[in-house]
Amino acid sequence: MTDRGATIGTVRAARIAGPGREYLIDDEPVDIHIVDGLIADIAPTGALPVRGEVLDAGGTWAIPGLWDNHVHTVQWALTAERAPLGHVESAAAAAHAMSGVAPLPDGRRVGTGFRDALWPDRPTLELLDAATGPVPTYLINADVHSVWLNSAALAWEGFRSDDGMLRETDAFEISRRLNAVDAAHGDSAMRRAGEQAAARGVTGVVDFDMAWGAEAWPRRIRNGFASHRVEFAVYPFDLDRAITTGLRTGDVREEPEAPEAGRDLVHMGPLKVITDGSLGTRTAACSHPYPEDPGNLGVLTVPSDELVALLTRATGAGLAVAVHAIGDRAVTSALDAFTTTGAVGSIEHVQLVRHADLARFARLGVIASVQPQHALDDREMVDRLWNGQTAIGYPLASLRAAGAELRFGSDAPVAELNPWHAISAAVSRTDDDRAPWHPEERIAIDQALEASVRTSLRPGEPADIVLCGADPLTTDTETLRKMSVIATLLAGRCTHVDS
Repeated sequence: MTDRGATIGTVRAARIAGPGREYLIDDEPVDIHIVDGLIADIAPTGALPVRGEVLDAGGTWAIPGLWDNHVHTVQWALTAERAPLGHVESAAAAAHAMSGVAPLPDGRRVGTGFRDALWPDRPTLELLDAATGPVPTYLINADVHSVWLNSAALAWEGFRSDDGMLRETDAFEISRRLNAVDAAHGDSAMRRAGEQAAARGVTGVVDFDMAWGAEAWPRRIRNGFASHRVEFAVYPFDLDRAITTGLRTGDVREEPEAPEAGRDLVHMGPLKVITDGSLGTRTAACSHPYPEDPGNLGVLTVPSDELVALLTRATGAGLAVAVHAIGDRAVTSALDAFTTTGAVGSIEHVQLVRHADLARFARLGVIASVQPQHALDDREMVDRLWNGQTAIGYPLASLRAAGAELRFGSDAPVAELNPWHAISAAVSRTDDDRAPWHPEERIAIDQALEASVRTSLRPGEPADIVLCGADPLTTDTETLRKMSVIATLLAGRCTHVDS
């Protein structure tokens, strides 16, 4: 039995199902030979002598390691310590649910995952105070763009709000404070979250945590984190610090005393800029107003001229950019800024896109970094809140047909960190017994896999390999969504083995 942490020299009798399959003449089992963390050779099973420790795939299906290209890592890791509120159906029910939540060691109650856009009643300060009393209580919206606090929490944090709701910049500040646990606590939570991700086939994430990752991630590696690769972002409030420190996208960030298993895992990522709000908070910047609120077109939290200035500075400093843009006005503003500055990078979310903007992604080389599960989680809100919009909602097939490069993620904790959910959602556009939502935007399974990986199974590529319990190219969407992962290899080292 192969143990987690073992360095594999040969994966025996695997069937290649993902990128790399096109180089083989049939689907018979092959042996994958690994040297120094790279795929050295692929040959029919038994054709070459095995080398090193052997992982017997037993005819299961191999794909390249999966990436989640949008994760708020610390917030995701801490979700397990917070009360889940995704099931509550009203403000009154949410307040009542929080009344029974035990405070954390620091004395604060924290819940997460509510969706007030679908509630029949409104969150109010009086309602939450009546249910929760003097204990500082925080409810984080599923989209993280708003938080609902009681009076005790508002006083603790030094904020004021007539209804207890804080939105956008103020909400992000509350999340930053809640996530600022001591390093030992946070790093322990990250190790558990990393192991969970590896069990789902994840070998890399793009981290959009708002903390200073240039310090946190080398420390975590030094203390034994080795579950997956990380590209960490910085935000505009840390841009001067990043430039002064000399951070450039793609640079390896580690320290000499890092364990061998953690070498070369952490890289500098992009500058992250949040340019509008979200659908659930009714702040995504759109061309048409939200229902029953004719003056509300959402908000451009970073005006176009400021966005151009930020992208110009980042590009001059060697940083790629990741621009959060959900509404169609924000997407257009982001594409305009890429055009003006020549910046490279991605637009994150891309949930509402004008028809004329589809082709601009490919023309500019801008990656559409999308979260397919959001389309399913948000379908009721979209039908209610964006029914007057004329742009395309949650496009996948339309973007790909226009030549755009897609990359998939979860936006965890907004959705669960599970790339199989993203893949299945993209292929089926449903996750329950309802008919597919806008099935014209479905894409093929091989296209969904391509958007979920960074490498290919062929010689010379990193030995980031996932062994799947079913053939992802032919299985049904329910099995795809619940895909069993037999083993995950990161540069040839086992980060997960099914027990």
